[in-house]
Amino acid sequence: MIRSTRGRSFSGAEKRWLKVFRTLNEFQARLFAADKALDLGRGGISRLSALTGLSRTTITKAVEELESGVKLVSVGEGRVRRVGGGRKKIEGVDPGVRDLLTKILEETTAGDPMSQLRWTSKSTRTLAEELTRLGHPVSWVTVARCLDDMGYSLQANRKSKEGPQHANRDAQFRYINRQVKALLGTGDPVISVDAKKKELVGPFKNGGRTWRPKGKPQEVNTKDFPSLAQGKALPYGVYDTGQNRAVVNVGVTHDTAEFAVESIRRWWKLDGRKSYPAAGRLLICADAGGSNGNRLRAWKLNL
Repeated sequence: MIRSTRGRSFSGAEKRWLKVFRTLNEFQARLFAADKALDLGRGGISRLSALTGLSRTTITKAVEELESGVKLVSVGEGRVRRVGGGRKKIEGVDPGVRDLLTKILEETTAGDPMSQLRWTSKSTRTLAEELTRLGHPVSWVTVARCLDDMGYSLQANRKSKEGPQHANRDAQFRYINRQVKALLGTGDPVISVDAKKKELVGPFKNGGRTWRPKGKPQEVNTKDFPSLAQGKALPYGVYDTGQNRAVVNVGVTHDTAEFAVESIRRWWKLDGRKSYPAAGRLLICADAGGSNGNRLRAWKLNL
């Protein structure tokens, strides 16, 4: 570490070689300082530490290298430290941090059915405080890096709140998480179901781009009036979390409870019974709204 040398008095010769010193990389600078310290003799290490800002330990190690007689070899092109040098990552020093962070995330994540429970509601500082409380002191910066390595990303707010949150929402998600693990552990299917955004059938503008000849974009209607459509498509997805596979049933009338259950039935006939021939139970994860509402009698009757 190089400390500020502001306020110190230097001789003319010292000012001259300090200009050269400040242009050197870390490897060159410590050897240069060690050579100067040897020239000064007793007290040289302390004097060079005061002049350059290098620690006495750094200069002492460099002096030992110079006096050892071993050939000095640069650490390599574009590097200033040997491979493996510098502070080690927390995962190498404390391997339990990564596993514990994964466990905390599994219990406090919610939202995306494509990966069971995939976005966390806790901030990096909150996660760092919890890890520290459990005996693994880390900074929030380290937690942020670990989250990035684990496939998480910092995302902006999105409209998703539908009224006040239930008082036991956290306990509910922990319960769902335990049920998912229990069924997957016994080889039984766990599916996540939901109706997707309705789409007008016809030449209408949609997000995204396709490769086409230059200057020849796909022409679509300027207005998205339902009267211009050939119909309306209602996609209903059934996602198998254990197999990472999905079946999408597209309806053309209404998103009803009967349609939702029929989509599950078709998933079972097309894919489920082949993947789980000995299944005795089925866990269905749903948002409990719309065609699969928890208070909808038709949903329960058809199931």
